[in-house]
Amino acid sequence: MFAFISAVFTKNMGALSTGIIGSGAAAVTLLLKLLGMLCLWGGLMNIAEKSGLTDKVRLMLSPVLRLLFPGSSKDSPAMRAVSMNITANLLGLGNAATPFGMEAMKRLKGENHGSLAPSNNMALFVVLNTAALRIVPTTAAVLREAAGAAKPMDILPAVWLSSFCSLAVGIVTAKILEKNL
Repeated sequence: MFAFISAVFTKNMGALSTGIIGSGAAAVTLLLKLLGMLCLWGGLMNIAEKSGLTDKVRLMLSPVLRLLFPGSSKDSPAMRAVSMNITANLLGLGNAATPFGMEAMKRLKGENHGSLAPSNNMALFVVLNTAALRIVPTTAAVLREAAGAAKPMDILPAVWLSSFCSLAVGIVTAKILEKNL
């Protein structure tokens, strides 16, 4: 709306029309790139799940998950969904991680014995999902490439440092608050 009003007062409606048309084309191009990346990684996650690779990842994550989620069995459906979500987030696949996150939250709610209040495990999962560690920031790289970055992955050290710090602070805060509630 502001752009339209500005274009009217500056008598620059042609530039507004050109910008709208160009932005629409750029948005469609970006959407196709993101959709292609999502399909590729979603398909790979499906193959990984069917091949048993995700079970191996779950077993590797199980010592950490047992510490973070006391009371949940390493073989529970909730921990299986949590590990899938963490794996997708490690690969920087926020969109692909969403269905796993929803499934994990549903399973964690089932372990909450009918309580309407979220459990400590549910709260911690939200923290893990939100401040997820990303080894390969796939979505960010695709967006940077679409914006014309010469080296879309040159942000790796900053992504690793910032996501590790946010994850560490989130876990520590959740565990402190868990003990105080």
